[in-house]
Amino acid sequence: MVSRMFRLETEVDRERRDLLRRRLRDANTRASPVLRSLRGTSGEREVPLHVWALDGTGALAGGLVGHAWATWLHVTYLWVDERHRGAGLGARLLARAERAARDDHGCRSARLETWDFQAPGFYEKQGYEVVCVIPGYPPGITEYTLTKRLTR
Repeated sequence: MVSRMFRLETEVDRERRDLLRRRLRDANTRASPVLRSLRGTSGEREVPLHVWALDGTGALAGGLVGHAWATWLHVTYLWVDERHRGAGLGARLLARAERAARDDHGCRSARLETWDFQAPGFYEKQGYEVVCVIPGYPPGITEYTLTKRLTR
């Protein structure tokens, strides 16, 4: 018989976090043939993908930080300095990252999250489609998840 008595704790514990991560990873690997096929291959790990735009003085004008994993590009951050917005730099950074993800890392799709006051319309103009909307995340803001198929 399984005991129904548990002690619940809310402390931050990195050792338990790492144990939980390993156990979840193992359970997911057992449950998913796709994840199982990735284990032990080069596709198992996220590969960082960064694209930087520097102005004439070498200062950061914009950049994109993301990673490639399991045939997906995940765009984590895309930022363009206010002085350079509206000149197509964001689109160029995104296109360069998509091309590198596709050609260098075998990515077939891309995904990202953005808030309503950031750039959902910009991403839609770049061919992304909204696949998830979360109102009130955080309160007063709507978060969007968008995806795009990467084609040649």
